Amino acid sequence: MITTNVSSKGNFYVTTTDPTGEWSEPIWLEQGGIDPSFYFEDGKCYFSSIPGGGISLCEIDPKTGKQLTPTRKIWDGTGGRYPEGPHIYKKDGYYYLLIAEGGTEYGHKVTIARSRDIYGPYESNPANPILTHIGMNAQDSPIQGIGHADFIQAADGSWWSVCLAFRPQSYLHHLLGRETFLVPMTWERNAWPIINGDGTMQLEMECKTLPQQPKTSEPTRLDFDSEKMPLNWCYLFNPKMENYSLAERKGHLSLRPTAIHTDGWGSPTFVGRRQQHIDCQATTSIELNGCETGVEGGLSVYMTNRYHYDISTTQLTGGKQSVKLFCRLGEIGHTVGEVTVPKGKVFFRIVAEPDFYNFYYSTNGKDFKSLGKADTRFLSSETAGGFTGVMFGLYAAGGKKRGSVDFDWFDYEPLNKK
Repeated sequence: MITTNVSSKGNFYVTTTDPTGEWSEPIWLEQGGIDPSFYFEDGKCYFSSIPGGGISLCEIDPKTGKQLTPTRKIWDGTGGRYPEGPHIYKKDGYYYLLIAEGGTEYGHKVTIARSRDIYGPYESNPANPILTHIGMNAQDSPIQGIGHADFIQAADGSWWSVCLAFRPQSYLHHLLGRETFLVPMTWERNAWPIINGDGTMQLEMECKTLPQQPKTSEPTRLDFDSEKMPLNWCYLFNPKMENYSLAERKGHLSLRPTAIHTDGWGSPTFVGRRQQHIDCQATTSIELNGCETGVEGGLSVYMTNRYHYDISTTQLTGGKQSVKLFCRLGEIGHTVGEVTVPKGKVFFRIVAEPDFYNFYYSTNGKDFKSLGKADTRFLSSETAGGFTGVMFGLYAAGGKKRGSVDFDWFDYEPLNKK
């Protein structure tokens, strides 16, 4: 598995004989850039990346990572900005170089070139781009920003491409991040690959497929009855695991508050899962357990620490709690609504739709009252930056004070198939 640490030492790879087990320590590579990729042939290991403009290649020792040949630029692409994401394949005596161009926005596209020599020169496909929605024929498609593709040949000989793209909402904003799509393709002998006939893709495509297998549906409710959080739940920065417990109170996720809030840099007590559907709702049960005044726990719609919406409850004096909806938009922090409720369990619900997030609270888990709403577009990649998408997160904050914020369960429900 090869990737890039963009904030430190650059490209590295790790190895294992069991993907579910322990992985090796990282082996760091000399050739810089991003989007690293390996190609193996005749006992040699070739390494491609983008250390400057264009795609570059060298040979390395796969055991040590040592670079064996000088870095050589092999293709600049077709002229689109940010040529990246290289993958090399060999078929019918040709080396095919597949890349992405145009950035990760609406102008993204997939292009390909080929050569008889792995170092080139590479001939660009006259039909480039081979996959894109940049044209008028796909301008209204619910899938946009297509790029970073890869090819795979299945056991029955059929060819497929996986790629990244996003689904816009609220006019030209997208919040779910880049998602992985599968699209059929053909690749005849000595010919250029053709993706889905005309180089576009749809949410549903008619094609011959492999034998179908039953799909296991994800349960709506997470009861926090396991010893570990599911793998689709993510932490922020480097989590301090002593602040998270599934054993302290049986059937609950107990979070210890820290001084770092969802606005902060560092290690806030926060764990969340991706929003996967444009229309969906997230609901949770939360209780301030033995908490001192000022301890806060809540449910966040989180894009970055600079752009998020939080519905929370805070311990007050005199046995009361506040319930508050707070919006963080860059330098702007705004409380949309705040009420006082009796001490005890509180239920929060966020209903997502294309243009708004709607926030509700309840003291009995049945009768939910609106606390306000906020525009989805302010958490979009176009506004907030980034491309990994929004998370629904559970958090605790307010300083290192006595008590814990306990979550009894968490529900995630798609409201339609999208």
